[in-house]
Amino acid sequence: MAEVAPWLAGGVEPDRATVAAAVRLSLRTLAQLAPGNTVEVRVPPFAAVQCVPGPRHTRGTPPNVIETDPRTWLELASGAIAWSEALTSGRVTASGTRADLAALLPIVRL
Repeated sequence: MAEVAPWLAGGVEPDRATVAAAVRLSLRTLAQLAPGNTVEVRVPPFAAVQCVPGPRHTRGTPPNVIETDPRTWLELASGAIAWSEALTSGRVTASGTRADLAALLPIVRL
């Protein structure tokens, strides 16, 4: 995450591999902090994880889905943007009654 911090602060975007690694690592951390299969968090094109304890889905589109772009996800994960702000501004889409990560974010502080 430290390698993407300058970018999140307004600097030059790092190479694709660095962004991908930061997204994957932060999503794995989220899944470890909130293990489960109730919510699917998607950050295309790099990764998706299932997390949050509760009812498990087994087929088709999960009932609780969160999707965002890599930069927004990393800003959320690092606390650079609040969940409510990202949701209100349309930078995050969240469907389903349990698709809310406000209590779990930020994951790391830069």
